Amino acid sequence: MAKQRIHTEQAPRPVGPYSQAVAVDGWLYVAGQVPIDPATGNWVKGDIAAQTERVLQNVQAILAAAGGGLQDVVKTTIYMADLGEFTAMNDVYARYFNDACPPARATIEAKNLPGGAKLEMEAIARVGARK
Repeated sequence: MAKQRIHTEQAPRPVGPYSQAVAVDGWLYVAGQVPIDPATGNWVKGDIAAQTERVLQNVQAILAAAGGGLQDVVKTTIYMADLGEFTAMNDVYARYFNDACPPARATIEAKNLPGGAKLEMEAIARVGARK
């Protein structure tokens, strides 16, 4: 089992000793992404919709760097500072995962996310085996 570090400048640099994603045996494990704009390094401070948009763009960039896309995602986990904002987050999420088989998902309320973010998202995708 050989692990491969995945990195792209199109997503935020890790702020600690971890990879943006790790690929192993056709599986891609995307680290938790927060609403940082990689072009500026600034946190998106807007509402939950704006932050969700940025997080999904970051996930999408990492998937592309690994040769995949959102259609390859099989599971996401979303950590939200306030589940009361679930509907607004879900509306944006649905625009990105709009195929016949969206990924499995868990959504968890977690206070005090990094940088005061309203959400953080991690993903698991199968990118090494195509039909």
